[in-house]
Amino acid sequence: MPSQSTHPKLTLEQQRAQHAWERCADYSKTQVNAAKGLPALIMNSGLMQVLAFCNDKGGDYEPVSRDLREWLAGRFPGLRNAGSFEAFMTALMQSDPREYQQITAEALAWLKWLRLMSAARKGAQ
Repeated sequence: MPSQSTHPKLTLEQQRAQHAWERCADYSKTQVNAAKGLPALIMNSGLMQVLAFCNDKGGDYEPVSRDLREWLAGRFPGLRNAGSFEAFMTALMQSDPREYQQITAEALAWLKWLRLMSAARKGAQ
């Protein structure tokens, strides 16, 4: 008899929310502010430009950028082995335009959850 899980399979939105919730648990107020600003930066400049900006700035941007790269690497097979910033950027540069658009859309979808979850967690403290 096959075992039945007591937990239903999570939707993609639930997975994004759960990942964002777990990653922002220890964010500082300035990291929350960094998370809030990234979607607009991506829409204005593009994903790779914003990741390069985060890497250059470091500080409060680094954990947010790292968590975003981790989420994207879990979603896209071409990014799975891109553990370092340099490898991740190289993988993005080598992705085809359609996949790059999908990666950017996924980044925005995950960041929507991150900005909401991080603000909610910080507000509750």
